[in-house]
Amino acid sequence: MSFWKQFGNNPLLLAPLAGFTDRPFRGVVKKFGCSITFSEMVNVNALAYNNPKTLKMVEKNPLETPYFVQIASNNLENCRRAVQLLEQLEWVDGIDINFGCPVKKAIRSGFGGVLLKPENHHFFRQLIQCVVSTTSKPVSIKMRLGFEIGDFVADRLAGIGEEEGVSFITLHGRFVKQMYRGKANYHLIAKVVKAVSIPVIVNGDITDYSKMVEALEITRGAGVAIGRGAIGKPWIFRELEQGGKIELEEKREIILEHFREMVKFYGNYGVILFRKHLHRYSKGIEKASQFRQKVNQITSPKEMEQLIEEEFIPIDV
Repeated sequence: MSFWKQFGNNPLLLAPLAGFTDRPFRGVVKKFGCSITFSEMVNVNALAYNNPKTLKMVEKNPLETPYFVQIASNNLENCRRAVQLLEQLEWVDGIDINFGCPVKKAIRSGFGGVLLKPENHHFFRQLIQCVVSTTSKPVSIKMRLGFEIGDFVADRLAGIGEEEGVSFITLHGRFVKQMYRGKANYHLIAKVVKAVSIPVIVNGDITDYSKMVEALEITRGAGVAIGRGAIGKPWIFRELEQGGKIELEEKREIILEHFREMVKFYGNYGVILFRKHLHRYSKGIEKASQFRQKVNQITSPKEMEQLIEEEFIPIDV
């Protein structure tokens, strides 16, 4: 609990999303009051052998404190090697273990959400033990309610996490098999909150201030984690903190800043990577489809910046 005492009531976390919550994006959300950021999920099998692409993924933005690296593992020895590497990086403040990824490729490979299956609960415990015993940094876990729809096991697994020394839990209110269909079940999250004494962070469907209030009232969780709700709307953290709106003109400046950071981090390839972000940013604007068609043709940083400045007209959302 000592790690958690540095935060006030209801801290706001950025939930990892592959392909979106990279270093440039995390720097943007930190300016809006995000309490804790996490790297995109990284495979310990790559991290353990110093894969250059994976090492770049875990680089910390100067604005990120505290910053957790999220790992996924199907191998205890490689997990230990990867954590030993992270232990040596002073700028990594904590390690998060992914037990919730619902992507088929991860499931087939034995990563993420598949470890919530009953036959994998022993490895679930072993993996936490491996990380906690190898690092002096705080360890957290992110998971879902269970694997099969209706097979609720999160309360028992949260208890295992607490027994093994986990500092806090981020809980997505769906089952792995649901992917992102249906609604997050805050009532089942509430059962997990009651089952353990460590903080439980609520994740799933939190897209505005009223939804955050509803989620916290039902679950009595220690805070919320925003994933998909922050894509195309990184200022959501300020809105959740203050219950207000951001000025329209500021949105354009934020988008331009995000774009420039992408180019700085990835080089010219950042232009192509930023297209998906601009698709999200442009949701709801007038002539959005025409704007996105133009976006998809641009490879020059100068042209992309000019397009945003001249044709992107923010809306009040």
